[in-house]
Amino acid sequence: MYKIMLCCSAGMSTSMLVKKMQDEVANRGLEAEIAAFSATEFDERFACYDVVLLGPQVKYMQESLAAKTVSEGIPVATINMMDYGTMRGDKVLDYALQLIEQKGVA
Repeated sequence: MYKIMLCCSAGMSTSMLVKKMQDEVANRGLEAEIAAFSATEFDERFACYDVVLLGPQVKYMQESLAAKTVSEGIPVATINMMDYGTMRGDKVLDYALQLIEQKGVA
């Protein structure tokens, strides 16, 4: 099972994207847990996930958040602004799966 964490400033706009991603997971017949959290919850949540995707509004935090996950090998990346803005759950899911597969978790 894939475990994908989305993180943004408040966790609200990203929740809409989570729904689109979950729909895509169902369409593909995959098993995945996808959840959205605010950046303030990052420290207590990230260790439970295979990958963390950041909303474009918190891109400036990527370096500092990635430094916290490096020892656990959890990639932290920013979602493409166009994919985020248009709620392209399929594209964002593809990106998350690509990052997970690059680290060897599947």
